[in-house]
Amino acid sequence: MTPQNELRLLPWSGTDGKPCYLSTDDSGGYMSRLADNIEAVQLGMAADLGEQVSAVLGDRGAGPEDVRRMVTELTGALRDVLRVANSRGHLLAVSERHS
Repeated sequence: MTPQNELRLLPWSGTDGKPCYLSTDDSGGYMSRLADNIEAVQLGMAADLGEQVSAVLGDRGAGPEDVRRMVTELTGALRDVLRVANSRGHLLAVSERHS
């Protein structure tokens, strides 16, 4: 198992919104691959959401409810993207220390 400072932050939250971590030496294992796939989906959804937000902001007929919904969705997407960035940044730092 990996040492405490080398745990992988997973792209989902546990109970009460607490972060989940994975301890494994197998970067190709089931949970690692699952986390990689979920991160890819989250990043893709954030990119799609960016296009939707641009469309809503360019629509003069969009009301405050539309903008509020977009801001709410953007907040969630930003939280996911930041979690992915933190996790991947940590993984890069760990791999550099071991090379």
